Amino acid sequence: MTRFFTEWLQYGFMRHALAAILIITPLFGILGTMIVERKMAFFSDALGHSALTGIAVGIVLGIRDTNLSMLLFAVVFALLLNKLGSAGLAANDTVISVFSSCSIAVGLAVLSKGGNFSQYSSLLVGDILSISRREILYLAVIFAVTVCFWAVCFNRLQAASIHRTLAKSRRIPVRLMENLFAVLTALIVMVSIKWVGILLINALLILPAASGRNLSQNLREYHFFSILFSMFSGIFGLIVSYFTNVATGPVIVIFASVIYFSTYYYGSRIQ
Repeated sequence: MTRFFTEWLQYGFMRHALAAILIITPLFGILGTMIVERKMAFFSDALGHSALTGIAVGIVLGIRDTNLSMLLFAVVFALLLNKLGSAGLAANDTVISVFSSCSIAVGLAVLSKGGNFSQYSSLLVGDILSISRREILYLAVIFAVTVCFWAVCFNRLQAASIHRTLAKSRRIPVRLMENLFAVLTALIVMVSIKWVGILLINALLILPAASGRNLSQNLREYHFFSILFSMFSGIFGLIVSYFTNVATGPVIVIFASVIYFSTYYYGSRIQ
């Protein structure tokens, strides 16, 4: 058993990956609960797809730092989706689907020009093993900001998600809360894309929270189970991927999927 842990922890890149997972997975667990409750699965998926468009926009505008262009575009994209969704001109899922499809098509068109898309294909599945100490520090800062936001704004955001009109009557700035949450989600998704992958980011946001919802009786349990399942999937997915020589992201999602189906079955049995 001792050898099981010492074998993979002796490598620096594995220790860095473990540190990143210990930061990323609680973030996903926390945000996922509100995303599930607010029925924003399409929203987070669209944000992930918009990463390619952010890179493309950066190239067109001459921005060399692809991370900066992704972050800026994601913030604008998230606020625009919120604006159009609240306007009520069409169903939220329709608006998000249209913008998601359009943005990823534009991104692919620009990045594939001249056959250069191969250099960006790694973003599709991510590579947590490539994370550096500096990038871990960035994640830690995002984690601290998220915890502060949650401590200050969670009750207001929860009230807005339950009944917007009632929340407004209690002088809660509903639009501001929704925009702040959208921007925070966009930043976390974009910061994590490089290591989690565009194709998997939404699964890691939704599955642990959905699993926690299957078992929880109150909000405290909901958050606890969501974070627990997210961290469990991340840690054991990393270990299993090392010993099986399989990409880490897909293995983590497989663990999260197994947990979801198990909790769904258990929850349906006890009802």
